[in-house]
Amino acid sequence: MAYFTWKEEGLTKDCETLNSMAARFEESARLMRKMSEKGFKVEKRNKRQIITHIDSKIFNDWGFISEEPPYQQLTLILEEDIK
Repeated sequence: MAYFTWKEEGLTKDCETLNSMAARFEESARLMRKMSEKGFKVEKRNKRQIITHIDSKIFNDWGFISEEPPYQQLTLILEEDIK
């Protein structure tokens, strides 16, 4: 029997059929297109791909957790905001 090894280990790791793998890729593609429409970008930093958004509120509204160093995650709270 001829075969080849599928090396992608994240997105399709739990898929048991080619159809389920295709469905997972299609679902992911829809999500990525929607993210792009909402202003998310892909950047390469230190040989890694990271997904960014210039508006941290939108980033948080999507349920993402920022991987920025803690000192960059802090937001300035103005005194009038806490009254």
